Amino acid sequence: MPAFSLMVQGTTSDAGKSTLVTALCRLLVRRGIAVAPFKPQNMALNSAVTPEGDEIGRAQAVQAYAAGLAPHVDMNPILLKPNTDTGAQVIVHGKAVGNMNAVGYHQYKSIAKQAALTSYERLADQYQAVLIEGAGSPAEINLRARDIANMGFAEAVDCPVIIIADIDKGGVFAHLVGTLDLLSASEQQRVIGFVINRFRGDISLLQSGLDWLEERTGKPVLGVLPFLPGFHLESEDAVAHSPTKDDQQALLQVVIPILPRTSNHTDWDALRLHPNVQVTLVGANQTIPPADLVILPGSKSVQTDLAFLRQAGWSEYLAKHLRYGGKVMGICGGFQMLGEKLSDPLGLENKELNSQAEGFGYIPMNTVLEAQKQLKQCGGKLNIQGQQAELSGYEIHCGVPHFHQDIQTFAELDNGHQDGYVSPDGQIIGTYLHGVFDHPEALQTLLEWAGATQADRFDYQSFREQEIDRLADSAEKHMDIDQLIAQCRAFAEV
Repeated sequence: MPAFSLMVQGTTSDAGKSTLVTALCRLLVRRGIAVAPFKPQNMALNSAVTPEGDEIGRAQAVQAYAAGLAPHVDMNPILLKPNTDTGAQVIVHGKAVGNMNAVGYHQYKSIAKQAALTSYERLADQYQAVLIEGAGSPAEINLRARDIANMGFAEAVDCPVIIIADIDKGGVFAHLVGTLDLLSASEQQRVIGFVINRFRGDISLLQSGLDWLEERTGKPVLGVLPFLPGFHLESEDAVAHSPTKDDQQALLQVVIPILPRTSNHTDWDALRLHPNVQVTLVGANQTIPPADLVILPGSKSVQTDLAFLRQAGWSEYLAKHLRYGGKVMGICGGFQMLGEKLSDPLGLENKELNSQAEGFGYIPMNTVLEAQKQLKQCGGKLNIQGQQAELSGYEIHCGVPHFHQDIQTFAELDNGHQDGYVSPDGQIIGTYLHGVFDHPEALQTLLEWAGATQADRFDYQSFREQEIDRLADSAEKHMDIDQLIAQCRAFAEV
């Protein structure tokens, strides 16, 4: 077993669990401690592919990066990818086992829990520390039975727990006290303290509240982490919006529809953070603004999201946009939508067998969904109208493209395969590669293709590294990390 484990749970979703685990991973590595991140169960449409070709939550891939590790399936053994309001694709140890509704998955949890425990034990045998991230809140009473995401797992592996709350949401003391009060006596005992996240202002004005909280609960406040202006960390699930750019800086206007089942929205992080690119996300019932480049993103339910786009007026918008010389790029599901026909003979994205839909018709391609999901990391070179550049990315799709005429492909991959499509006039690109903007060479070439010929060079991967260090530095300053490690080790020895 590891020298210690620690679980970070939150009072709400988006309280800061992922960011705190990321910071602690980096800080333990700085202290020479071999640490692995772990999340027993994750529900998100934003996933990553490991080098072995397994699918896990994006947050655990980022935490692995912070720990100096390649992402591994054991870091997130259970991944739920919602495809309806009441159902999700269930992924166990990196591979889909089927679609389940909420009731069906609740019955499946005993199997899922064993898979999670198996992964945890493997990590515990390899690393000196395991940092465990909870999901949602441990005080969701309706989900307590067979819980594998929060206290149910902490009790199973007998680890200490930190509870983090976001003061920026308001009601932070009620969140913390209420969460603790709703736990059982044994669960309360394993809570070793609280962390308050995203604090703005003078800490002295908060001190009386901190004193009251410690007296009321008998638990210490382990740290108050400040709000970090402009901070970026790849989002676990929520779609991040772009800062507004100065008109003189923004050389390229990018418009992206937000679909009901948008997946892998980190695809455009490098664009929204680029100083010369303004990304506008368009949701339901919003006016679609003019653009230089339109990106149709990935989708967990392509036919349903395609119908959503049609109803929202995107068919007419795309036709006008292309008529006036605009550029369009489809990524994964968006690539499929740009084709002529989509077929789901096995009912993989919904329960209806042999469902079909007409695409937008800009690519001479029919897509058929097959049972075997393609999961792989890719490298290679893109080729757009004679311009080549190194690229990297990853594939997550069941769709198989069938072209009915000769085409120009988007990329030549290192594995000898070809990817995607470039239209003869150069206005349309389709690709199955997620993360294609993350490589600085590919980003620069794609910006030039879209019209931003004078764009600054931006290295997203270096930027992410700097942001993880900034996060870790902040946690180092506002928490006693060595005392926290000592508490965790003492808990393990009891």
